[in-house]
Amino acid sequence: MKKEPRFSIAVLPGDGIGPEIVASCLEVLATLHERLGGITLDYRHIEGGAAHYQKTGTAFSADSLEQCRQADAVLFGAIGLPEVRYPDGTEITTQFDLRFELDLYAGLRPIRSYPSLPRVLVDPRGAQIDLVIVREQTEGLLYSRGRGTLEADNIAHETMKISREGSRRISEFAFRVAERRARSKRRTAHVTCVDKANVLSSMAFFRRIFTEVAAAHASVRADCAYIDSTAMHLVKAPWDFDVMLTENAFGGILSDLAAGLVGSIGLAPSADIGDRHAVFQPAHGSAPDIAGKGIANPVGQILSAALMLDWLADRHGEPRLAHGARIIERAVERALTTIRPVEFGGKDGTPAITKAIITQIRKE
Repeated sequence: MKKEPRFSIAVLPGDGIGPEIVASCLEVLATLHERLGGITLDYRHIEGGAAHYQKTGTAFSADSLEQCRQADAVLFGAIGLPEVRYPDGTEITTQFDLRFELDLYAGLRPIRSYPSLPRVLVDPRGAQIDLVIVREQTEGLLYSRGRGTLEADNIAHETMKISREGSRRISEFAFRVAERRARSKRRTAHVTCVDKANVLSSMAFFRRIFTEVAAAHASVRADCAYIDSTAMHLVKAPWDFDVMLTENAFGGILSDLAAGLVGSIGLAPSADIGDRHAVFQPAHGSAPDIAGKGIANPVGQILSAALMLDWLADRHGEPRLAHGARIIERAVERALTTIRPVEFGGKDGTPAITKAIITQIRKE
């Protein structure tokens, strides 16, 4: 008899609201398990983050890193506490450590609106926002993290790194995402390279490599735009965008801006993907000011788990996992028609949102 597949998932709840939303997500996945036809997810909880650093002097141990390396995927909560910092004044950002250690070069940030929730934008097209930001995560300006210099307490230097290979592989990733979205949504694929090529030679180089890659994807509409004008356009007409490709620091800013346009960063999932490893976590931070109050929105965490199932399905040729991801996405959309999260002026916190999503999964 053929053994049903088992997948090892390293779970890092982290700080602030991280443990609460991860617990919600695991509860949803436990309910989904009934629908996966024998597929098992084995969870291994590991410690790391600001509180762990405060307690042990180490944000993330070598053993924890090795467990992430050996796992089939990593499910991540949230990391960081504003008052806990390294000696240089920067915050604990274990997610950055994982990106560089595991070569998770592609940041995937899907942003979509939910018509049942209050809209930020007056224009009715605000209910149609559906885009993806793809950010390069091992180079760019944030490559300088831990490498910056301070001269005589007078001048600080940071260095942007842009390489041909780094730019090529993230461009290829963006076009694959656009082609996949075009097939599933039955629309023309479109990738916009967002840069500052008019001022920075590194960005001009990034644009040149993007253009070379675009030539091999004739079915995808490709264009380029400057970061400043794109930020304005994103606010005025976010429905014009499909896949936005950009550098590390720019991508972080655009991701939060885009999440604000759909009403809450609590709705936004994310994935950090490499050729062999991947980490899945919500786009928001640890929000320690609301930790323990039961009002955190777990939707971003739960949708990040759906991204994880999709990635595992592709990597292991297991369509049942992709089916599970669609079940989660539909359950979230339906649940949001019956509840109103706190950040949207409602009274529904973590337990109510979790229960509503589980109820919808069981109706599938």
